[in-house]
Amino acid sequence: MDVKRLLIIEDNPETRELIKRTLLDAGYDVATASDAPDALRYLQRNGLPHLIVLDLKLPTMHGFELGERIKRMGDVPIFIMTGEDDEDSVVRGISEYAEDYMLKPFKPRELVARIRRVLSRINDYSYAAEPILKVDEHVSIDFANTSLIVEGTPISLTPIETRLLSVLVQNAGHIVRVEQLFERVWPGEEAYEETLRVHMARLRRKFGTSAYCLQTERGHGYMFKFPDRVS
Repeated sequence: MDVKRLLIIEDNPETRELIKRTLLDAGYDVATASDAPDALRYLQRNGLPHLIVLDLKLPTMHGFELGERIKRMGDVPIFIMTGEDDEDSVVRGISEYAEDYMLKPFKPRELVARIRRVLSRINDYSYAAEPILKVDEHVSIDFANTSLIVEGTPISLTPIETRLLSVLVQNAGHIVRVEQLFERVWPGEEAYEETLRVHMARLRRKFGTSAYCLQTERGHGYMFKFPDRVS
């Protein structure tokens, strides 16, 4: 997929249009939402985008709360764009939700450069390829609705399972170190290898006969492989 799909969540019409125009001119496919319910409806209908530009001061829900709900759907990159410049908001945003943080008013060229830098760090964009990601003839993943579809039957995933699977899919074909999984799945929290093993075991059970896609690289970490890349 060449053109990256971005979602702007911003309640101010003028700011929303300026961000949209800036990113359209930079070659991105851009959708917009004016508040949290609108954004969540978009995600459930269209699946996860490649990146979300998120305002913190939204009418119906603070951006941190919305960011937490989005992160339950998967490890989609979030770029915070806001007028809140206090240090606590900056630290919390970057530590818990966002890949980067930019204050309003923003400089268009800097915004584009920062977003390109964030997107350049992602190995695999399969999570944004389509609303429901087909793994093989038995299993598909619906990140936005936090579920697997196994032989046509939806199976719910916990927030941790969804986030863990999302990180592995983003890095499909590459080993993800245990330390990296701790950082992405449990940001700012203390995590243990035994906890990780338990969640991986539960994920494998839910994948059923397709559990071969979830591989353990002993002494290194874990890896997700799509069937067409499995040797």
